[in-house]
Amino acid sequence: MSSLPYSVALTGGIASGKSTVAKRLAELGAWFADADTVARELVKPGTPALAEIIRVFGADVLHPDGTLDRRALRAAIFADDAARQRLNAILHPHIRAALHEHVAATPQGRYALLAIPLLVESRSQYAWVNRVLVVDAPRDLQIARLIERDGITLALAEAMLDAQASGEQRLAIANDVIRNSGALADLDHEVHALHARYSRLAGQRSP
Repeated sequence: MSSLPYSVALTGGIASGKSTVAKRLAELGAWFADADTVARELVKPGTPALAEIIRVFGADVLHPDGTLDRRALRAAIFADDAARQRLNAILHPHIRAALHEHVAATPQGRYALLAIPLLVESRSQYAWVNRVLVVDAPRDLQIARLIERDGITLALAEAMLDAQASGEQRLAIANDVIRNSGALADLDHEVHALHARYSRLAGQRSP
């Protein structure tokens, strides 16, 4: 294991409640970074990553103002595993490097929390992360949240879930699991308990 400050990777299926858990842990003091936020920075106009995306996927994935049309890009890769792998090959090395730098900058005695949606697919490349927290939710609840949040059809919501790693695959790499069935009081209790545990572990790692 590396000598980096203590770190926890947070993952879970779409609409499982990852963002809610991350927000609460960050409010409690976790040194938080989000892979999706890093990715958005990487694809701003003028960046090498956006230029490579345009070269691979064409100008149809751009808005008229030259910014990335994330919806169009998602449509381009949604049902095409090879296209999704090409996109991941462009972005993920840069995302990992940025998250590694974030962990290295963690203040003494605190732990780094990294939200990584595709952790199952890339766990071996994050061997320097100490612990994995999975947010799990019932499939029917995920579908209902997706339909309400994104205004999409039932068929599309189901297809989006099917395109991701399964709940069983995520649970197989978990050290800790939050079962987010929608009860906020239960969620808060679990979050506070995990924050206390991670803070103790981070303190043990401090010089």
